[in-house]
Amino acid sequence: MNQLSTPHDAGAPPLRRWPQTGYPAMLTATAAWHVFVLVAWLLAPRAWPWWLAAIFANHAVFTLAGLLPRTSLLGPNWTRLPAGARNADAIALTIDDGPDPIVTPQVLDLLDTLHVRATFFCIGEKARRCPQLAREIVARGHALENHSQVHVHTFSVTFPRALLREIGAAQRTLEELSGEPPMFFRAPAGLRNIFLEPVLRKLDLRLAAWTRRGYDTRERDPQVVTRRLLDGLAPRDILLLHDGNAALTADGKPLILAVLPRVIEAARKRNLRFVTLREARVDALQR
Repeated sequence: MNQLSTPHDAGAPPLRRWPQTGYPAMLTATAAWHVFVLVAWLLAPRAWPWWLAAIFANHAVFTLAGLLPRTSLLGPNWTRLPAGARNADAIALTIDDGPDPIVTPQVLDLLDTLHVRATFFCIGEKARRCPQLAREIVARGHALENHSQVHVHTFSVTFPRALLREIGAAQRTLEELSGEPPMFFRAPAGLRNIFLEPVLRKLDLRLAAWTRRGYDTRERDPQVVTRRLLDGLAPRDILLLHDGNAALTADGKPLILAVLPRVIEAARKRNLRFVTLREARVDALQR
C-alpha cells in the first residue's frame, strides 16, 4: 500500500487526508459584511446606493485576491513546503499542463537520469488521451496531481457546482488511471475565486501554488528561465515548469528539457534535495 494511503473499513466514508480547520478569516468577514449591509439597508433603505457600493467593493476585493496565485486570503495555499527539520533542505519541482505525448516521455527519461522525483499537475482530459503516460508518471516514482479536467480559461469566474464538476472529473480520471487519488490541486494559471476553497474541502484537496516560476510557456531563452528559477532559490521553495504548452528554444527543443539539468545541478550545488509535494506533506506530519 502507498505510504500515504490510510486503510479503512469497507463501506465507511474515506478518511480525510487534510485537517479540517476553520474557514479563512476573509471568508468569515465577507459573510458578516453582507449581513451588516442587509441590516443597514433595512434600517436605512434610502441609502441603498451606499449599501450597493459596499457590496461591490467587497466583491472587488475578492476578485483581486483571486487574481493573485500566491495569496492565502481565499484559503490554505502552499506557496512553499511546510516548515520542519525534514523539509529544511528540500525543494519541490512541479510540472504543469501535461501529459504531452512528445515532451512528457523525454522529461521522464531526463528525470530518471538525474535521479529526481517531481510533482506533475496533469489535465484530466489530456491524461485520458495519454493513459499510459499518466501511469508511467506514477510508476517512475513521481506524484500525479489535479490541474482540472479541461483547463478552461474561465475557471476563475466559475460557480461552485461547475467547479465541483470540473475538479471532480479530473479527480476521478486521474485516480482511475493511476490507482490513487490526487492530494493537491493547482488552479489553471493559478487564478481562482471565493467558491474554490469549499469545493477543495469537499474533494479533500489542498491548493498548491508556487514560490518561483520561469514563465517557460512564452520565454524561449533557457538562460532567462533558469535565472528566474534560481535567483534567490532557498530551502522549501516550490518551482514551476511546464511539459504541456512548453515553449521551444531557438533550435526547436522543448524549453523544459534545456532548463531542467541546469536547475537541478545548481540546486544540488546548494545542497538542496528534490521531493514531491506528497513527500513534503508526510515529512511535515512526522515532525
